[in-house]
Amino acid sequence: MLIKSVRGFTPQYGKNCFFAENATLIGELIMGDHCSVWYQAVVRGDVNFITIGDRVNIQDGAVIHGTFEKSATTIGNDVSIGHNAVVHGCIIKDRVLVGMGSIIMDDSVVGSNSIIAAGSVLPKNTIVPEGSIFAGVPAKKIKEVSPELQKGEIERIAANYIHYASWFK
Repeated sequence: MLIKSVRGFTPQYGKNCFFAENATLIGELIMGDHCSVWYQAVVRGDVNFITIGDRVNIQDGAVIHGTFEKSATTIGNDVSIGHNAVVHGCIIKDRVLVGMGSIIMDDSVVGSNSIIAAGSVLPKNTIVPEGSIFAGVPAKKIKEVSPELQKGEIERIAANYIHYASWFK
């Protein structure tokens, strides 16, 4: 893995984290416990800060970044960032599933217990209410998160990635 300091900031992370050999962590990044950053994922806190909670998985090829002097990135607890997603200068609250290939742009806020469907694009300033499923380009609310989806997708995937990471330790 590449851990790189920039502008006087060095990434910090908690206990029991897994970082793939070619994952990249840069700059002003604070990450909690039991997180994982997978193959070719980049968490680039060079132009603004990135704060990530506990039990967050950032899957293969995902990019987490922000906008210089404007938009930092904050990710809550129990969040799954799908393969090749782009999370840029936004806030993602707790227990969220960001689907593969999704793009979440600056100053958007994704409420807790929500799902961003694969391939969705949330333009700048999009607000996702708690418990919503957003899909499409541009993404719009398509329905509420059911208890089955909460347990069967959001919670299951977050827990599975903690398990998967244990295979590599």
